[in-house]
Amino acid sequence: MLYLWSALVVAADQITKYLVKTYMEQGESFPVFGEYLRITSHRNPGAAWGILAGQRWFFVVISVAVAIGVIYYSRRVRSRLVRAALPLLLGGAVGNMIDRVLYGEVVDFFDVRIINYPIFNIADMAIVISVGLIFLDALLDYRREQVSRQ
Repeated sequence: MLYLWSALVVAADQITKYLVKTYMEQGESFPVFGEYLRITSHRNPGAAWGILAGQRWFFVVISVAVAIGVIYYSRRVRSRLVRAALPLLLGGAVGNMIDRVLYGEVVDFFDVRIINYPIFNIADMAIVISVGLIFLDALLDYRREQVSRQ
């Protein structure tokens, strides 16, 4: 299941990026929900908010390390939340790695304007959701340990 769900994340990510690159000029933007959510064609040579811009191969190496770690760890994990998170993490890492290898930058397009948030893509969403699930699992595990000690 790890590979199937990861492949679905990569496919959704790459298809949406292809559509943005094909049908929008860079910098072009249109509203989805008024001015709160826009689709904006953006290229990011770094991470969130452009940090570490131009460090293409650093991010490729990190993505490969994450992918290897996820594949290794997936065989040992028992938590349902973490098992649900790992395909998202793998798919997100691979989706953005494809962009970095092929183009030297990542295609972003979800532009949330209700907070100061960087423009992002499906791979980014998958990574953030996976980290949230892993964090939630750690909190629940901690809570179970606290209750069992009482």
